[in-house]
Amino acid sequence: MIRAFLTVSSGTLASRLLGFVRDAMIAALLGTGAVADAFLVAFQLVNVIRRLLTEGALNAALVPAWLRLRETEGDAAAGRFAGRVLGTIGAGLIALTVAIGLVMPWVIALVAPGFAGATLQLAVTDARLMLPYLAFAGPATVLLALSSAQGRFALTAFAPLLFNIALIAVMLALLASPHEAGAVATVLAATVGAAGFLQLAILMLRRRGDRLATPLRVILDSEMRGFLGRALPGMIASSAPQLLIVAGAVIASSSPSAVSWLYFANRLIELPLGIVGVAMGTVLIPELTRVVRGGDGLAIAHAESRALELAVGLALPATLGLIVLSEPIVRLLFEHGAFAATDTAATARALVFLALGLPAQVLVKALSPAFFAREDTSAPLIATLKAIVVAIIAAVLLGHFFGAAGIAGAIALGAWSQALALVRSGAATFGFSIERASRQRLPRIIAAAVLMGALLWLVGPFSGALGAGTHRFVQALGLLALIAAGLALYAALLAAFGVTGWREAVQAIRQPPVRDLRA
Repeated sequence: MIRAFLTVSSGTLASRLLGFVRDAMIAALLGTGAVADAFLVAFQLVNVIRRLLTEGALNAALVPAWLRLRETEGDAAAGRFAGRVLGTIGAGLIALTVAIGLVMPWVIALVAPGFAGATLQLAVTDARLMLPYLAFAGPATVLLALSSAQGRFALTAFAPLLFNIALIAVMLALLASPHEAGAVATVLAATVGAAGFLQLAILMLRRRGDRLATPLRVILDSEMRGFLGRALPGMIASSAPQLLIVAGAVIASSSPSAVSWLYFANRLIELPLGIVGVAMGTVLIPELTRVVRGGDGLAIAHAESRALELAVGLALPATLGLIVLSEPIVRLLFEHGAFAATDTAATARALVFLALGLPAQVLVKALSPAFFAREDTSAPLIATLKAIVVAIIAAVLLGHFFGAAGIAGAIALGAWSQALALVRSGAATFGFSIERASRQRLPRIIAAAVLMGALLWLVGPFSGALGAGTHRFVQALGLLALIAAGLALYAALLAAFGVTGWREAVQAIRQPPVRDLRA
């Protein structure tokens, strides 16, 4: 499982790094004014719907159902089922795209009630231009889910790179010949729509001759309705981090630039969340489905324990690092062009509070597959809906007193509400099987992360290379040196505390993944 996890994480890391480049270019082209707020609200709206399908969300429903049919009725039956899913989801998303486009003014008014006049119209136009992406994202995600079900994770890991590559290429052309911000936003929105077609076309060419999803059919029989009834709750639950951000944006839309500050702060949260969370959804669901169906209690405990250790071991140091180095990171990545020093300060404050919710969001990604593998999507859905209510209520209260930073804190509260709800539900329903060795290692992992964060906090203020008046290249070197030192210390502390060592890590990486998930 570790090797497959690293494969997916590597692809996600590459995609997130390209995402930083993309967002730095967006910040330079659009800044944080009304045009940027309108574009980013439209982008978040389409992004949430996209992530209802992608980044492991559809795996939660499709992989267990496909594996069950393959085990009980054979490859042909599983292929027919996948063909019905592919055809029905594709046709349904085309119809949904047209319907959302027609009612887009009301949709934007709902998710950004503070928008009015030109800002509202810009958001509507941008969102309509982005919508075609959704019609292509569904079929692409079905093909990627089938790959992960067979233990073929590389294609799933690296296919999302195309989305960012397309946007970056267009923005390079726009930076070469400056345009008015509104025109830039329109071009970028249209590029989002075209990127979906590019991704699906490459996947179709890559999988030409593959009979895993044939014949294609559009049908809503009882089997398909049952699948969709299980899939939709799981897809919504898997997109909880994005839904919480949208809930915060609903409140933030009434404050100028607050939507932009929250967006750019959240982009930094999505790097560690994506590396851990997407890999959890893509790798852990097939793995847990296999061991749950096999009824092997020791294997279930091992899979759940390793997932929890990976989640805590990667999320906690990332959280502390983002809190301690929030302002230098935001300054280095975004403070150029139309993005001013005041925007850096506001975004960094929002980042600190959003980071407090990162461990909870990663914990949710580690806990949810235990439900999905048992084809239970209702409990994660209920936890997600509760979290959204908590986030909105807290955002109204905290946003009134603390602005965008208060809304960010409300989003973190919503994430912790969801994580605690899943813990309670899982303990009551099936109980989490955590190995004794993991229970001993987890406190040591936490201690190592806290010590690393304390060192960064002590050293950070004395690093003149991170200041605003320093050349950007020197800022980058200073920040990278601090991060590298923190990671080296963290690795040394893990070894000193007996959590893991170099030899164990290499052995885990070399262990080949299970290719046939029926085994």
